[in-house]
Amino acid sequence: MDIDPCLLEVRGCRQAYHKEASADLVVLEDVELKLREGEIVALLGRSGSGKSTLLRIVSGLLKPTAGEVLWRGTALTGPADGVAMVFQSFALFPWLTVQENVELGLEARGVSRVEREKRAEQAIDLIGLGGFESAYPKELSGGMRQRVGLARALVVYPDLLLMDEPFSALDVLTAETLRTDLIDLWSDGKLPVKSVLMVTHNIEEAVLMCDRILVFSSNPGRVANELTVPFPHPRNRLDPAFRQMVDDIYALMTRRPAAVPKAAAEAPVSPLAMPLQRVGTNLMSGLLETLAAQPYNGRADLPALAGSLQYEVDDLLPLGETLQLLRFALVEEGDIMLTDGGRLFVNADTDERKRLFAEALRAHVPLVAMIRQVLDERWNHRASAVRFRDELEDHMSPEYADDTLRTVIGWGRYAEIFSYDEEAEQFSLEDIE
Repeated sequence: MDIDPCLLEVRGCRQAYHKEASADLVVLEDVELKLREGEIVALLGRSGSGKSTLLRIVSGLLKPTAGEVLWRGTALTGPADGVAMVFQSFALFPWLTVQENVELGLEARGVSRVEREKRAEQAIDLIGLGGFESAYPKELSGGMRQRVGLARALVVYPDLLLMDEPFSALDVLTAETLRTDLIDLWSDGKLPVKSVLMVTHNIEEAVLMCDRILVFSSNPGRVANELTVPFPHPRNRLDPAFRQMVDDIYALMTRRPAAVPKAAAEAPVSPLAMPLQRVGTNLMSGLLETLAAQPYNGRADLPALAGSLQYEVDDLLPLGETLQLLRFALVEEGDIMLTDGGRLFVNADTDERKRLFAEALRAHVPLVAMIRQVLDERWNHRASAVRFRDELEDHMSPEYADDTLRTVIGWGRYAEIFSYDEEAEQFSLEDIE
């Protein structure tokens, strides 16, 4: 498909949320994006890197704090005409039939009933749901419900189709079938859209489907790399060049940022401004044991490891980076390697593992050290979780603060650094030797 002039342009986009008595929470910083007619572009990055926020800004549903969005050369001031979106969660009305769900957008635009029915039937047939027009969402599989969501977006003949992780709620086989069907329709010129902008955290999905990939970094989200995918459709996942590109993107996403010179550094960042991923101790132990065993012998290529464990990048990278935080592993250039500390952990018995984990937490996770210090200093060795959650929210969103606190509670319990009463939401040293 030939690439035409610019359809969408994002200039210097910044999105921040004001927080009382603390610095603003910056989600996106200085994002630049151009989208031309005739291309599929992926926004690829970790959860929390602002990809979905950018999609809402592009659609006109969210006004950026700074910067601007140009739609066909004109500044966007509200919902963009000619843009449709497909969501991860299907977002169907359960009391409406497939036909009625697909017709909704046309009805809102005042399209006549006869025309609505005709276009809805065409869209339903196009995405492979002919014969299910009278079915209700509860009667359909997940893949079929997502096809309904896709038909509802396509029926308005949008210039730009936005897709927010449209396959992540589907099983592997269903997602692969739907991806293939979409690319076939696109390649054959049967999709009634001019361009597609999709959010994903699946590296293979991005390389399989897209013409360009914008790799986002996090905290705040920004475009760290822009890659052109040179392969014609249909693409072969087993092609060495395809595999190499996947490996290269893994390397980009695990590369350490360049050190900031002291003279250029801003005000010191609080040690509590460290969002933690919801990674369990059993998963950490399991990955360390897997790395230590054959065939890895302490070092593994992340794409190969993800494939063998059936993990996606959003599962494996947080796990690897948590082990790196605790100095049990090193993640670099698309590989993960056991450290000496990681080998000690693998070879230790249960009690020794808890001791090693406790040492790592107190040395490298400031929130754990703070909680234990407060408990040690108080006469009753108790402290409310609310106090720590409030302090975290000075540096991150309430959602990240809650995730970070829940993660630390699980880690601290396992390491027997403190106890936690769920009902009272209170830390203590009760039953801790």
